[in-house]
Amino acid sequence: MGCFQFSQSNAQSPNIQLARLKYSGGGDWYSSKTALKNLAKFCNSKIKTNLRDEEVIVEVGSEQLYNFPFVFMTGHGNVIFSESESSNLRNYLKSGGFLHICDNYGLDIFIRREMKKVFPELEFKQVPFSHQIYHQNYQFNNGLPKVHEHDGKPPMGYGLFYEGRLVCFYDYECDLGNGWEDPELYNDAPEIREKALQMGANLIQFAFTLQ
Repeated sequence: MGCFQFSQSNAQSPNIQLARLKYSGGGDWYSSKTALKNLAKFCNSKIKTNLRDEEVIVEVGSEQLYNFPFVFMTGHGNVIFSESESSNLRNYLKSGGFLHICDNYGLDIFIRREMKKVFPELEFKQVPFSHQIYHQNYQFNNGLPKVHEHDGKPPMGYGLFYEGRLVCFYDYECDLGNGWEDPELYNDAPEIREKALQMGANLIQFAFTLQ
């Protein structure tokens, strides 16, 4: 697979889309159906990207993965990556791609197991609040916003760092993707939804400009 790099100029291209990762194992990879559409619209309005608001579905083992600077993964249940899929995802991330994993509640034990296939040598580490991902267009001095309650735990942002670069960001006990969805789905307070979208915009900025 060839390497690629993305820059702010890519975000201005009208042909760039955000991608959703389709995986095997029975988990609902398709949940948070309106999330990426709304995130793209927010980014276009607030940080002057030019993203298309239709998401693309891309499978873990597909060469099409390399067409997207930002890939979103979510769900509540089981995840299984084959050996070839794990290798493809590893090469994508090593080559400059960025994966955002959103635990929609119930994903944690499965995604930790499967990402070990992708990077056996790496562990998820808490991303420090000083990291650039929290300090793009929007400032999150205390880390992730809390969108939905599950087990009464604080929201956590974990990351996989390959050669010092954050290649995968994992939000846990946060439900960031649900905060991007159409407002009538959950009736979240407008300020909560705004914070979720702002953090999403930081993820997009990071993926496009700091790789």
